[in-house]
Amino acid sequence: MKNYYNQNKERFFEELFSLLRIPSISSNSANKADMYTCAHALVKLLQEAGAQKAQVYETTGHPVVYAERMIDPAAKTILIYGHYDVQPVDPLNLWKSGPFDPQIRDGAIYARGANDDKGQSFMHIKAFEYIVRNNLQRHNIKFILEGEEEIGSPSLAKWVTEHKDMLKCDIILVSDTTMLSEKVPSINCGMRGLAYLEIEVDGPNKDLHSGHYGGSIVNPLNALCTIIDRLKDEDGRITIEGFYDDVVELSAQERALFAKAPFDQKEFNEFLDIDDVDGEKGYTTQERISIRPCLDVCGIWGGFTGEGAKTVLPSKAFAKVSMRLVPNQKWEKITELFIRHIERIAPKGVRVKVTPHHGGDGFLIPISSEAYQAASRAIGEVYGIDPVPSRGGGSIPILAQMQQILNADPLLIGFGLERDTIHSPNESYLISQFEKGIESIALFYKYF
Repeated sequence: MKNYYNQNKERFFEELFSLLRIPSISSNSANKADMYTCAHALVKLLQEAGAQKAQVYETTGHPVVYAERMIDPAAKTILIYGHYDVQPVDPLNLWKSGPFDPQIRDGAIYARGANDDKGQSFMHIKAFEYIVRNNLQRHNIKFILEGEEEIGSPSLAKWVTEHKDMLKCDIILVSDTTMLSEKVPSINCGMRGLAYLEIEVDGPNKDLHSGHYGGSIVNPLNALCTIIDRLKDEDGRITIEGFYDDVVELSAQERALFAKAPFDQKEFNEFLDIDDVDGEKGYTTQERISIRPCLDVCGIWGGFTGEGAKTVLPSKAFAKVSMRLVPNQKWEKITELFIRHIERIAPKGVRVKVTPHHGGDGFLIPISSEAYQAASRAIGEVYGIDPVPSRGGGSIPILAQMQQILNADPLLIGFGLERDTIHSPNESYLISQFEKGIESIALFYKYF
């Protein structure tokens, strides 16, 4: 595989950069045409790589790309999942180069989607190409590349259900996650779920002069801050009634096994330029961001935020809240508990409305599975050290749904690193990880 990569790497970069130049931002209606441009570009790449069938499918939202190369109905089938949509690029002024002008600096590719998830999905296309062109294919191989992951995949579950016979598989192979480090590779055996909501606090029928009315009414921004403050207690525990009912507590033995994964708290703090951490009392930073649920405010606004001063009491205030959930917690149930809790704690004098945006359940897979063992062997061979099992703190909500619909487990072999700052300005992807990812995926086909 290394020889094939070295012989073709300039072409690989050219093809990947052509994808990275397409601003396929799924949350922006102005980029609707770009979603189709990117989908058709992927179809062309899959056809050139060796797919017998590759086409764009319509959904109720953004299009899905499906491709396959079948060799034997009796052979095992691997379904590769990825997404071609990307996050918005704001704040644009913090980018050192254009988000859709891919560049190589300091051994890394810089662009929106370089890692999440165009770069990592592209690795699978190139590993597939290598397998096909070298007559090494032993499995039926299918691809599903969607355009809505960054907005919660609202259309995909329905599409998967309608096409479940076409998508039938033995394993769902995914590269949309991170490793612990370059030196300590890891495989995610589970991810958290997600419930994402918006709170709107309504007060007086218009903005008011803060001198004429200040101190006499409930200020919606003050009320919103009070609501947010009441969502956690002094120990960092979420106060929503029933929130922890379905959380499975890990045993001391399980926590000890989890703690074997290398983690440097000082390095973590220095990377983020912070002097301390916070979270649920009684748990380590590693546990807080993987095996425990959490609640965070992702945005808050209201009133005057322009330059200078404007002495006004806002008539409305808003906040967006993200709750990361652990397996067994159902996002629909948590959403309902959240809404009831907000209604119960809202101060008098304002009206509160909660709008759910999207969500999904978490999942776990056993590390004893054949697919996990094959991935572990492949990655261990490439990196020279056995990968550590880990649990991802992020969410890919559609995977739990696909697991149920297709009766196949997802296996997450992501090659991103925390340094890649996905979702933020200057997203990047180390070329060394890109190369090792292609090689590891190719070896997975050998060992599975």
